[in-house]
Amino acid sequence: MRRLREAVAAVETIILGKPTQIRLCLACLLARGHLLIEDVPGVGKTTLAHTLARVLGLDWRRLQFTSDLLPADVVGVSVFNRNTQQFQFRRGPVFTQLLLADEINRASPKAQSALLEAMEERHVSIDGETHPLPEPFFVVATQNPHEQLGAFGLPESQLDRFLMRVSLGYPDHDAERALLLAGDRHELLEATAAVLNAQDLLAAQRAVRAIYVSSTLLDYVQAIVAKSRSLFPLGLSTRAAQGLVRAAQGWALLAEERAVLPEHVQAVLPSVAAHRLEPRDSGAPAGHGARLAAELLAAVPVPI
Repeated sequence: MRRLREAVAAVETIILGKPTQIRLCLACLLARGHLLIEDVPGVGKTTLAHTLARVLGLDWRRLQFTSDLLPADVVGVSVFNRNTQQFQFRRGPVFTQLLLADEINRASPKAQSALLEAMEERHVSIDGETHPLPEPFFVVATQNPHEQLGAFGLPESQLDRFLMRVSLGYPDHDAERALLLAGDRHELLEATAAVLNAQDLLAAQRAVRAIYVSSTLLDYVQAIVAKSRSLFPLGLSTRAAQGLVRAAQGWALLAEERAVLPEHVQAVLPSVAAHRLEPRDSGAPAGHGARLAAELLAAVPVPI
């Protein structure tokens, strides 16, 4: 737990004034989930993803998603070797422990879908052969709001692969003043040492799975899921329910609790549910999913 506290503190030295968002991101990764960071340009989305990779001590690669990106640019391609008279698979950037998919919604849906198998199955199939991905494996994606020019909305099947969607928002007055005085964060980031490594993270993930979840707590989660299906045209899936429990366990570990409490579920639910509850049309106002998640929480009694 001391190492986890140090990791949180290290991220907070780079990303100022966002303690809740930082803990949500770490809870997501501790729960073996993929993370989507959505917000307007210039608020630190890419810096946060870069900071997580550096502090967690993982091998990572950054892939800039653009409109001309091809699926082979993500997963790799088989190339014919004239010397051996055989095809050889050249691995794409997805073969890393942490893939930073920058501005993922600027790529076409075809390129976006190249990540689906990797995110769900943690392997890639090319020409009938299956290539496992490293452990641990995370996708940390950033995206701009759908209303911005040149952005493609992620399909529901892709959104559902992300355990959490987190928005940073603009910094408060004090944090922004500190950022103005400190200057470029990239220099500080380059000087930041890794606090954890891959083995530490795998051990923390095992600790997350050991956090106790009572039957009463599971009743609460199922009540939330059932209510979402009655309130909204598109409710929470079984995958979302499983992710909600795992995310709450991750939050409990960061809070140094041995069991998941209702307040842990409430802390992570907006980030787990908001991107799943948004309507299909892309014209929904910003923050619509967060409002629906708040309505969902208010509609379900908290167990005593």
